[in-house]
Amino acid sequence: MLQQRTLKAITRAVGVGLHSGQRVELTLRPAPVDTGIVFRRVDLPEPVEIAMTPEAVTDTRLASTVSSGGAKVQTIEHLMSACAGLGIDNLRIDITADEVPILDGSASSFVFLLQSAGIALQQAPRRFIKVTRPVEVREGEGADVKWARLDPYHGYKLSFEIDFDHRVVNSTGQRVEFDLGSGSYSRDIARARTFGFTKEVEYMRSKGLALGGGLDNAIVMDDTKVLNAGGLRYDDEFVKHKILDAMGDLYVVGRPLLAAYSAFRSGHALNNKLLRALMAQPETWEVVTFDDEKRAPTGFAEVARAW
Repeated sequence: MLQQRTLKAITRAVGVGLHSGQRVELTLRPAPVDTGIVFRRVDLPEPVEIAMTPEAVTDTRLASTVSSGGAKVQTIEHLMSACAGLGIDNLRIDITADEVPILDGSASSFVFLLQSAGIALQQAPRRFIKVTRPVEVREGEGADVKWARLDPYHGYKLSFEIDFDHRVVNSTGQRVEFDLGSGSYSRDIARARTFGFTKEVEYMRSKGLALGGGLDNAIVMDDTKVLNAGGLRYDDEFVKHKILDAMGDLYVVGRPLLAAYSAFRSGHALNNKLLRALMAQPETWEVVTFDDEKRAPTGFAEVARAW
């Protein structure tokens, strides 16, 4: 049986929120079978739990924000991406502010935290959402078009194309495809950092955003070059970060997907719109388990080793 997964032990991290600049503490806790990924705002007079569903996403400007009962948690996508990449099904996340810490701007610090705690197998089957018919959402026309799509696939692969008219981005790959079954998420995707341009950062800070951002947790570019002393981590780091974000955005569906995701110029809003379109059409998906691991997609039975 392909089993559900949680952590073996509690692990913690402290950082600042990308947009708020607030200090925040995270405590990642093992959770029982069928819990899913649940954020818990423990700084409030009465702690509020926020379970992952497409409808829990209430804001997609600059990041994915989930809410429940007036409580919210912003910028969840990098941590959610790490959970998707390592196959974590059940996790309770205690958080002391309204934004997940940005750490180094990628998912690699969260991967390290999860693997340091160790991954435990649980006595219940992993339940996948298997896409059985294509689902697509589109916005705009002509040069402004953007779209995202899910197709049937025995596994989970993602392809993404960006379209930035910028000297640095143009010199890198603007399209990438990644198959989770390769087992190389930690190496090939997780280290890709969020990115921005100096003129955008200045504008956002004038609006009270990006207060925790800097060269230690984002790729920053002016009109001609990358300002980070170490340069890029991958030749195609920009589009790989979009794959990282998409994996986090899509994991709010509550279960791992069996599908081929493809997108052109998509973002948090369109990714969530795609999930809502999928859930609204029950004839396009089904929940499946694998009693025999050999019938599961290649690479899905392996468990990430402890760090």
